[in-house]
This record gives sequence, C-alpha cells and structure tokens, in this order.
Amino acid sequence: MQLRSASRYAGVMSGTSLDGVDAVVADFAPGHGRVCATLGAAHLDFPPALHDELQALQAPGQDEVARVARASLALADLYADAILAACADANMVPADLVAAGVHGQTIRHRPGDGWTVQINDPARVVERTGVTVVADFRRRDVAAGGHGAPLVPAFHHALFSRAGRHRVVVNLGGIANITELTPEGRTRGYDTGPGNVLLDLWHSRHRGGRYDEAGQWGSGGRVDDALLAQFASERYFSVAPPKSTGRDLFNAAWLEHALAAARVAVDPLGAEGAGLASGFRRVTPRDVQATLIALTARTIADAIRASGRPVADVLVAGGGAHNRAVIAALARELAPVPVATTDVEGVAVEHVEALAFAWLAKAAVDGAPGNMPAVTGAHGPRVLGAIYPR
Repeated sequence: MQLRSASRYAGVMSGTSLDGVDAVVADFAPGHGRVCATLGAAHLDFPPALHDELQALQAPGQDEVARVARASLALADLYADAILAACADANMVPADLVAAGVHGQTIRHRPGDGWTVQINDPARVVERTGVTVVADFRRRDVAAGGHGAPLVPAFHHALFSRAGRHRVVVNLGGIANITELTPEGRTRGYDTGPGNVLLDLWHSRHRGGRYDEAGQWGSGGRVDDALLAQFASERYFSVAPPKSTGRDLFNAAWLEHALAAARVAVDPLGAEGAGLASGFRRVTPRDVQATLIALTARTIADAIRASGRPVADVLVAGGGAHNRAVIAALARELAPVPVATTDVEGVAVEHVEALAFAWLAKAAVDGAPGNMPAVTGAHGPRVLGAIYPR
C-alpha cells in the first residue's frame, strides 16, 4: 500500500519518428497546479545501427524473430539508460520511483486485423534499473475491439483541459494525432495522418540526416497544388474515427505511388524538356518537401475543422513542434485560431508523450482504466499495461 500512495513515476517514449528515447520523472502529488510536475528528463539518440534496424523492421524481412529479439535487447538497454539519466537529472535514485511506463517501439500496427506490435524487453529494463516497469499498453485496448491508439488523449484531458474552453492538442510525431477537449468536458481524438514520417524520409533521401532542421529546407520550396491534391486523396483521410495509422501505410512505397499517380518526375533542377514519359512533369525535391509540409498541416487542420465548432486555441507537442515550417503552415490553415506549443503551458514539447506513459503507468499500478473508448473504439474502459515487478 505504501507504493500505491507514492507519487513519483518515470515515463519513457520512443515514437514513430525513430529519433531516439525521451524519458521523464514526474511527480503526481497534489499541489503542483496541474496533474503532475516534471522533476527530471533525458533524451538519448538511437545509435545509427539501431535506428537503421528499427526502420528496416517496419517491413517484412529475413530472420525477423532473431532480429526483433536483438533489437529488443538494445532498446531495453537504451530505455534503462534513459530512466537512470532522468533520475540523475531529478537528483534522485531509481528506488524512489513507484514504476516506469515503458511503451516500447511500434514496428507494426494492424488494429484492423486485431494486432499491434511494440518491441521491448521490460524484464531487462527492470534488471538494469531496479524499477518496476509497466509495458505493453496497447494490446489490451486492441483485444477489447479498439485501435490501441492514440493513448495520449486521456492524459491530454488530464493535463490541458480547461472548463468552458474548446481546445485542441496536436501531437506532432512521426504520425500526427489530435485531441479535442470540448467545453463540456468531452474528449475525442485520433491519428490524422503523417506528421514527420514522410518529411524525414524525403529529407534523408535527398539531403541526408534524419530530419529537416526547423523545416529550413522545406520552407524554401513551392507547394505543388496538383501533387498536394494527389497526396490528400488517400482514403485514410476520409475515414471516420476512431482510427489510427502508422508506417504500415505512410511509407516510401506510399510516397512513390502518389508521385507516380500525380505523374511527377523528381528532378533536382525541375527542368523542362525531353526524356519524360508522356504526361509527366518535373518537380524539384524541395518542392515535394514543401508539399509534404502542406499535407501534414492540411490534414491536421481538416481534422480540427471537422467538429464544426469554434476552437479557442491549438497546442502542439512532439518533436515536430520544432519544425517551424509545419507550425507556420498549420497557423495559416487555422487562422485566426491561435496556434502555440505546449511550452506556453509550462510543458516542454518533447516531454508530453513521455509524461503520458508515466501517467498510464500510475493508472495501471492504481488499477484504473487508461484508455478512452470514445477515442480508441474499445468496447469499454480497460486497465492498460503489463506490470513487471522490481
């Protein structure tokens, strides 16, 4: 009973962007002026070999069972290091934690077929840290008929809802999702489509590096309206929620198919002239990047507008909140609605999802439901996560 009354939990998140691991230590004791306070945090980049293997595991390949096992061990060690670093930043020892919520890395997400896969080795994290670990958050919701995603809207409600205020929270990771917090206290949310995933892929292919720093390269391109229309014709965007998506859909093959369907030939110079198949035209890689920025902003804005009700403000979290080109495009789409990052609420954009999994770990330890059936489509509230005791 003493553990259940304690208030400090860690949360660990590595998302679809595959940029690394974020860990936080959160205090859920009353008196902070919000549901929790961040006591310490850490970010660890994925080593290049692990990053490349996690990206490769998003698609079928040879010897997958052994490769997943090896990647799970490497991830567990990184998760453990991140928890220890966040504890050090909080000037505390791991034994002070009740538990750590460790989401794992999603490599496949097929809720329509009744399954989702997050790789992890929670037992190894326990051995490395001496901390009780809560993991495997999505599968109970999927077993109950839900999508298992997004899970953060319940935490968004706890952290950002304000009585009488119609607010939307955007999580801009590899995949973007929204949480609508209504003045009446209701919450809805779902994955809107690609956030950073296609932007990172395209930038890496044409410029190197894992992402477009602050959106500088993409902001210098020109949006191609015909190509944007082709991107936006993806059926997923018109499917009614609840819904969720991932790299299973929005990947290199999807992008290549859309470019071909738009009869676009990518050329660094965008030159006109001979050598093109009939009906094709040349577009520069930078213009494609600008058009992908527009796609991310447009699909998020369309989802926000779908409620048909005035919105007081929009808060953006996640690594993509650092992409100034995406934020500017979203602000143009939603004007005059104010668009700001969660920093204005005193919560760093890179901490929100990790805090959510600390909150979900606390819910699991307390035996409280962690899902929102109205968001995920599950048959009812469920306690999420498997507990690995210290």
